[in-house]
Amino acid sequence: MAEVLLFHHVLGRTPGMEALAERFRDAGHTVHLPDLFEGRTFDDREAGRAYAEEVGFDTIIERGRLVAAELPRELVYAGVSLGALPAQLLTQTRLGARAALLISAAIEPSDLDAPWPAGVPAQLHLMEGDPLLEEGDLDAARSIVATVPAAELFLYPGSGHLFTEVGSADHDEDATDLLVRRATELLARL
Repeated sequence: MAEVLLFHHVLGRTPGMEALAERFRDAGHTVHLPDLFEGRTFDDREAGRAYAEEVGFDTIIERGRLVAAELPRELVYAGVSLGALPAQLLTQTRLGARAALLISAAIEPSDLDAPWPAGVPAQLHLMEGDPLLEEGDLDAARSIVATVPAAELFLYPGSGHLFTEVGSADHDEDATDLLVRRATELLARL
């Protein structure tokens, strides 16, 4: 079974993030879900994004790096939306990455000043109608798939950004179920 370091989105470590982590735990995986917002949670993306900007993305990334430093090197890095940033950065820069699960966001690999590690698979899960994809996430996801032999891009019908967040207006149970199934299949192959 895999050990997963899962980073939360801009709403913080919410019950929806806990529920997602629990689904992977139920499949037999060890999942770490650190709180990069130091106890803060938000009801809407704009307030969460404002907090993240106030704290600084570099600080949030550093909090994620410090958590990873306390864990074994052989990890699967996963992140939802904002959490995809530390997840992808650690995948590309920390030795021992086993896989990456990027949900609702992706970064152009060349923007992270480190190549994608050889042999490390990735899954990217995005909603095809998500208006936030206009910020370049879909292009970045396609770039990863074009350059990483073991990368898969899954586009789900719908327009929700935080579609795995139980209880939110964006939540899509069917898409979340399919994402978890696909991700657990990848984890089982590691």
